[in-house]
Amino acid sequence: MKDAFGAPQSLLILGGTSEIALATARRLIARRTHTVWLAGRPSPALERDAEHLRELGADVRTVAFDALDCASHETVLGKVFAEGDLDMVLLAFGLLGDQARDEREPLAAARIAQTNYTGAVSAGLVCARSLQTQGHGSLVVLSSVAGERARRSNFIYGSSKAGLDAFAQGLGDALYGTGVQVMVVRPGFVRTKMTAGLDAVPLSTTPEAVAAAIEVGLRRRSETVWVPGALRVVMSALRHVPRAVFRRLPI
Repeated sequence: MKDAFGAPQSLLILGGTSEIALATARRLIARRTHTVWLAGRPSPALERDAEHLRELGADVRTVAFDALDCASHETVLGKVFAEGDLDMVLLAFGLLGDQARDEREPLAAARIAQTNYTGAVSAGLVCARSLQTQGHGSLVVLSSVAGERARRSNFIYGSSKAGLDAFAQGLGDALYGTGVQVMVVRPGFVRTKMTAGLDAVPLSTTPEAVAAAIEVGLRRRSETVWVPGALRVVMSALRHVPRAVFRRLPI
């Protein structure tokens, strides 16, 4: 169960090598989180990240999880929940892709959509049902401001995040009053290994800043978190720009 300050004592990360997820885990371990599950494809990186969290004092376990293997989600995640109640699930897996390449290679584009949306829907529903059964917990979903309005420069990634965002909001409404919180996190450009080589944009942020915002959102039981907060205003304005004008913007 969460402690008196709302901090989770147990955490399941779907996408165990995500830099944002690991920054969140480190921050929560420094508070009261003592049990962490890192779910992801087996790799030296996953084991290395688990060991780093163990060095912080947490009981960390890894579990083989493939976002694209939706048929396995109930079995794999069911075994994790069978080990005991979980206070928080952080859905953090996703692919950015390469827009120019993915437009030329529809199969690559489909893999982004399947990972970011289909895999998230499957895993999200499995976890939501388990959280509802135990009667408490938070499902935190990493979305993106890219899902707010499709842009020419990344509409494949953006459309997949738009679907994920809408799914998470609807799931939150469906679970309202059950004791389960669904929180959608919408970061802007995050400086990580995934975005290395890309030009930074205004209001760029870091994994640590996103982690801090997640912690505050949990404490406040927020439904939506923007990182940085100024993006709420920026994206509200962009949503209402006429399409003829929007397509000429250098974004």
